[in-house]
Amino acid sequence: MKLPRLLPAEPPPGPARPGFWRSPIRGPWITAALGIVLLIGFPIVFLTGLVSHAAYMPQLGNNAIVPREFDLQFVVFDFPTSPSWLYAATQGTHVTLGVVLVPVVLAKLWSVIPKLFAWPPAPNPAEVLTKLANLLLVGSAFFQLATGIANIQLWYPWQFNFVVAHYYGGWVLIFSIVLHVAIRMPKVRRAMRTGRELRPLRTNLQDTRPEAYEPGGLVTPNPAPATISRRGVLGLVTAASGVLLATTVGQSIGGPLRKIAVLAPRGNGLALDGPNGFPVNKTAAVARITPTMVGATYLLELRAGDRTLQLSRPSVMGLLPLYTHDLPIACVEGWSTTQAWTGVRLRDLGALVDADPDDLLRVGSLQASGPFRQTTLSTDQANADNALLAFRVNGVDLSLDHGYPARIIVPALPGVHCTKWVSALEWVRA
Repeated sequence: MKLPRLLPAEPPPGPARPGFWRSPIRGPWITAALGIVLLIGFPIVFLTGLVSHAAYMPQLGNNAIVPREFDLQFVVFDFPTSPSWLYAATQGTHVTLGVVLVPVVLAKLWSVIPKLFAWPPAPNPAEVLTKLANLLLVGSAFFQLATGIANIQLWYPWQFNFVVAHYYGGWVLIFSIVLHVAIRMPKVRRAMRTGRELRPLRTNLQDTRPEAYEPGGLVTPNPAPATISRRGVLGLVTAASGVLLATTVGQSIGGPLRKIAVLAPRGNGLALDGPNGFPVNKTAAVARITPTMVGATYLLELRAGDRTLQLSRPSVMGLLPLYTHDLPIACVEGWSTTQAWTGVRLRDLGALVDADPDDLLRVGSLQASGPFRQTTLSTDQANADNALLAFRVNGVDLSLDHGYPARIIVPALPGVHCTKWVSALEWVRA
């Protein structure tokens, strides 16, 4: 019995046909050029994210948000207190660069979109693995960017813990990048050699031609007339990233750009005024702090071993010398601001209860619930010359939203660990 000869499956009509995508500039060179930008940018975002994770000091007390037994960051260390702007710089870089890369990711996806509709989708086992690797890369990149940008806006339309999911998502993304590079690097090298490196950037619109056609590749067999050059595409992406940079970076570096940081609503300070006129993430109302809780009955409790001391706010301010330091407060959303804080040194408070200088410092808040109502500071953080229990900012009492009657201000400490509405300080063995 003679079996009928099987013909190759015809691609369905529409975008799966090779000639559907007709842009003459789509091809290996522009895909490789955009990929190189992401290959530089995403690892920087990943590494600064690891720095942010380390700055939380997850090895101390109850600081860990990611379960310690599943923490993939195997190297932990005491985060330094100098320079004081260290966390502001690294986290500002993390957030700003992540936002700036959005147009590059979208352009990269545009450059390879014919492959997403290729027919058959995976003609052999090797291509199946390649498709799965690409899906992992695209999915993790979009997840990281989408959740990160939502976090900047303090908008959480999901039920999972953002910090945990974003942390693991970063590891998935960097793994998928390594996998993608291992698979695609030979093609990237060939594409850049074929394009004679930067030669396409010197080609104007009139001289723009498609790259050599290869079946199953990115180059269309039916090119349309060029309406933009490859230089124009990269210029457009650069301009879009520049706009995002200009409307974001001011939240981190301050200066004139802060006023146009419209993508960072707590970073531009447009609607804020007075000595307490700088952003907050969590207000007293959200934390359920009432004026009664911080009124005449408020007492600060100091504990070290079996020694306990309770003092009113005026008593502390009258008993110990006050210091003023210009220190930044920087948050995970990328915004930071430097203010003049006045208060007593944490180590001077420890001396009142004979605390051991080698002890850790556990800080408790009047806030009844929440993951950051308690923070553990390292020995270096608790003993730094400019580590304060602050009572005033810019010469006036803290507002209730900024932590009245007292809050922690420690150099290079993440903002969520600069505990507000402090109720207790306890020195514990390291």
